[in-house]
Amino acid sequence: MLRIITQWAEARSELRRICDRTHDDQVVHKEATVREVLQSVKRQGDRALLAYTLEFDQQELTPEELKVSARELEDAYHQVSGELLSAIRLARQQIEAFHRQRVPKSWVHFGDDEVVLGKRYTPVDRAGLYVPGGKACYPSTVLMNAVPAIVAQVPRIAMVTPPGKDKSINPAVLVAAQEAGVTEIYRVGGAQAIGALAYGTETVPKVDVITGPGNIYVTLAKKLVYGTVGIDSLAGPSEVLVIADHTANPTHVAADMLAQAEHDAMAASILITTDSTLARKVVDEVEQQLIDHPRRILTEKAIAHYGIVIVVESLEAAAELSNEFAPEHLELEVTDPWELLQNIRHAGAIFLGDSTPEAVGDYLAGPNHTLPTSGSARYASPLGVETFLKHSSLIQYSPIALQKVASAVDTLATAEGLHSHANSVRVRMKDLEGEA
Repeated sequence: MLRIITQWAEARSELRRICDRTHDDQVVHKEATVREVLQSVKRQGDRALLAYTLEFDQQELTPEELKVSARELEDAYHQVSGELLSAIRLARQQIEAFHRQRVPKSWVHFGDDEVVLGKRYTPVDRAGLYVPGGKACYPSTVLMNAVPAIVAQVPRIAMVTPPGKDKSINPAVLVAAQEAGVTEIYRVGGAQAIGALAYGTETVPKVDVITGPGNIYVTLAKKLVYGTVGIDSLAGPSEVLVIADHTANPTHVAADMLAQAEHDAMAASILITTDSTLARKVVDEVEQQLIDHPRRILTEKAIAHYGIVIVVESLEAAAELSNEFAPEHLELEVTDPWELLQNIRHAGAIFLGDSTPEAVGDYLAGPNHTLPTSGSARYASPLGVETFLKHSSLIQYSPIALQKVASAVDTLATAEGLHSHANSVRVRMKDLEGEA
């Protein structure tokens, strides 16, 4: 099932194949469908939302049912266990504490000649959060998207999530939203929900930034509305890369690889190790742990297509391959993970040591679990408070300061053929000369 690769060229080739696994010919067809959905929502508003919800989710809604009612929000608390509520609250506290440490501070610098320069951070007016739903339940995704927006002090936050059976929204999702501070929730999903947030409808507000993961249709919709609104990222299938040496526990490594594979049939689970004995043990452990796995068919498919074990000569070589792949999740199960960390340049989240399974980060360590995928960790970062903020430059010049740079500004503007740019400085210099 899990293939062991020992050749460098083959390892690099396989990693490229896995990284590019979403780039297929079907995407072109799907993008055309998504474009049509978005245009329909833009033109028809709620009517299109209701029609697509019936077509794709088999749920017939009225316009009044699009927004989750206050009664439904209240009832959700009676449908979750006390244990789950406590876990949600603990996760929210941890996530909030981490993100409060990352709030950028506005600043000004007072220089010579009364020159003032600075940067001012302000939140967007409205944020839209997409939470996958239907048959699934992801309260952790709610918290990871909502808490940073709340910490950023976004005035209005709208959450969308597809309806499940009998038009219902999972109560754990509704409770997590309320615990985070979000009460404006709409039962709509898919590309049509992204269109509603981007363009606004009679019921769903137009927002400034959209965050949250979804299927390929949601991802393509976010791609197409980018520019009309901001987005966090284009999320691909999830992935984990484990770097392990001879000290790693094969049972733990196998469990972590399966924890990723059970997400989705396209999820990737990769082990790079310096120990060939460990490699064989992990392969055996994966097969053993799959025997009674409740999501065996899906997980086996992911492992078969996008699971590999690579044996290399050194940890430096392992780090080099990891940096080329730029994994969403990177686990360092080695003797000294902090030393190896110095060789790591590209990864969404890095988990150091055997006692730090990825699941800790997925739920309540604090750092965000919405991470760059498909190699985008080479240039992108996890979702955070910054996603919901923008900054403005602050510039103030005194007459004396302007005089000192006037000639240089005039020269540069003239060189670019921009007469009025140059003249806007010249007229001020004439005024100053007249006052002298």
